[in-house]
Amino acid sequence: MAKKKDEEKPEEKIPEPVIKAEKCSSCYINVVNDSAAVKFPCPNCGKSTIIRCSKCRKIVTKYKCPVCGFEGPN
Repeated sequence: MAKKKDEEKPEEKIPEPVIKAEKCSSCYINVVNDSAAVKFPCPNCGKSTIIRCSKCRKIVTKYKCPVCGFEGPN
């Protein structure tokens, strides 16, 4: 027997998960599985988040803050 319109439930929309890949600020590789990667606020302005992969940390690759232009490390 068919359901009455009053008894029908509206379709529930399940939101799709959004996975934002975090990328190194120097070499732009994905750091999701890099256990030695770090994430910290810009040391100069604190408005931007700097992400560093383990390789760039090890070889001391420079990074640049997109907000204030600060370049590090030293």
